[in-house]
Amino acid sequence: MAAVELRGVTKRYDSRTTVIHGIDLDIQHGEFVVFVGPSGCGKSTLLRMIAGLEPITGGEVRIDGQRVNDLPPRHRDIAMVFQDYALYPHKTLYENMAFGMRLRKTPEADIQRRVQNAAQLLRIDHMLERRPAALSGGQRQRVAIGRAIVREPKVFLFDEPLSNLDAQLRNEMRSEIKRLHQRLGATIIYVTHDQVEAMTLADRIAVLSAGRRMQYDTPDAVYNRPAAVFVAGFTGAPPMNLCACTLADGQADLGGLRVPLPAGLAERARDAPALTFGVRPENVRLAPAAPGDVALPAQVLLLEPLGAETLVTFRMGQAEVVARCPAAFRERPGQAVTVHLSPPELHLFDRTSGAAL
Repeated sequence: MAAVELRGVTKRYDSRTTVIHGIDLDIQHGEFVVFVGPSGCGKSTLLRMIAGLEPITGGEVRIDGQRVNDLPPRHRDIAMVFQDYALYPHKTLYENMAFGMRLRKTPEADIQRRVQNAAQLLRIDHMLERRPAALSGGQRQRVAIGRAIVREPKVFLFDEPLSNLDAQLRNEMRSEIKRLHQRLGATIIYVTHDQVEAMTLADRIAVLSAGRRMQYDTPDAVYNRPAAVFVAGFTGAPPMNLCACTLADGQADLGGLRVPLPAGLAERARDAPALTFGVRPENVRLAPAAPGDVALPAQVLLLEPLGAETLVTFRMGQAEVVARCPAAFRERPGQAVTVHLSPPELHLFDRTSGAAL
């Protein structure tokens, strides 16, 4: 295991194209950190810079206290798992997992021990004589992970390893990777665009947008205390409801409908020139959940039954708000209803900077 430190890491392709903007991160020994963000946000580029596959324009990367900016990948003591498995089709699974160690002249007894241990951990020890063509996508990904495990590196790097799998296999492999981290206690840096993967796997999440770090915190903090409007709108399925509002007498005005705010939040928002109001869909309720919840008039616009629940879009003032409602919700579009909000669960963002208030 090793800690990884990023200090002001920057990537430029020419004098006018900067794709990574001075990112700072501290990744602790044995921590599982996920880089998440939309396509093109720079998460894979940042991972490749840590691996040594992309040169670093500015700043510093340290692995286990050693500056590695100028070290080639083979000297960084990392192992990388790619999206496309990158297995040799003519070699058996055993040979695929052993290949890198043989290049490094590892004794054959050590190779056999490491391959067997990794294969048992990943539950593929009964198929080591098969070739990749005989495997499912999930089994191939297990082999790719096993090939990384046998290296016994300081840091594991995963670059969207599950994106080629179908939904059911993704769920299964996500659980496997979670268990693997618990057993190995390894330092893992994992890249994904899938926020469900990020929330379920990570000890901490780095949310990236356009090459900038928007928030670096625990999954709970990222979800419940987003530091920026981008984070609020990116996390959650469906994501946080966001709409323009104004401040009037300590309340958020959603276009004729006023929502009471906690005193501290209203005070922080007092000098903001423009505001964005936010509330999570699960916090828009049909009945009060706690003393102090406020009742507000709404109109049903749209129902989306999902089996276990129904997503309902309401009009509140001039805003449209999505709520998670019970599957038995039966009101029809156009129906007037009352919804309940809890002031401590409400968010405001500076519409100019995007920062949370």
